[in-house]
Amino acid sequence: MRVAYTVPGTPVPGTRILESMKKSFTASVVIEAYGMTECAMGAVCNPAIPEKTKPGSVGLPVFDTECKVVDVATGEDLPPGSEGEICIKGPQVMVGYWNRDDATAEVLKGGWLYSGDIGREDEDGYFYITDRKKDLILYKGYNVYPRELEEVLFTHPAIEMCGVVGKPDETAGELPVAFVQLKAGAQATADELMDYVNERVAAYKKLRAIQFIGLIPVSPAGKVLKRELWDQLTGK
Repeated sequence: MRVAYTVPGTPVPGTRILESMKKSFTASVVIEAYGMTECAMGAVCNPAIPEKTKPGSVGLPVFDTECKVVDVATGEDLPPGSEGEICIKGPQVMVGYWNRDDATAEVLKGGWLYSGDIGREDEDGYFYITDRKKDLILYKGYNVYPRELEEVLFTHPAIEMCGVVGKPDETAGELPVAFVQLKAGAQATADELMDYVNERVAAYKKLRAIQFIGLIPVSPAGKVLKRELWDQLTGK
């Protein structure tokens, strides 16, 4: 059985990518997995068995590896279904950063690697990556995860690429703003796109503005450079 793996370090438009891979690859199974530089060879992976794979999930902890989800603010363990920071423990976890004791202490606590990735675990023990902790938008005390808004935008037929960032606001804390790159020849107004998203999400998650951009900045790995979008939004 041949298997194609996709390992999301930073979340991408999962549904679109997965369906595209299924059409492009001749592998018997296309599965999603999860890992990071600080955790060699990965930590979580879907079984290479079609009936055991959960689309959208990055799978189950690999052999001799433990994973849990903790509250971003308190560090307390969270039950299945709750979103928080994913932590990893296993023989593949790094010992520390070279000559960076402070940075090591920030991510290694009690034998657990605090990944900086936001996600959840379901009742069957499968894990899901929902966003990056550093990308979290705080709106009036509520956690707003940009990826959720981006996934909705990606379902609009006019969207080629997008990125959601938080705009500083004295009253609300941060306001969700989307940068949008339209497909060649496609047309859509800001009001149309905001209505499209906002009718599909909770009130506190609603987009507050849309900015059209000719080309969304991405890294060589194809990840949206949120910092560049934020700098453009704030003029810094």
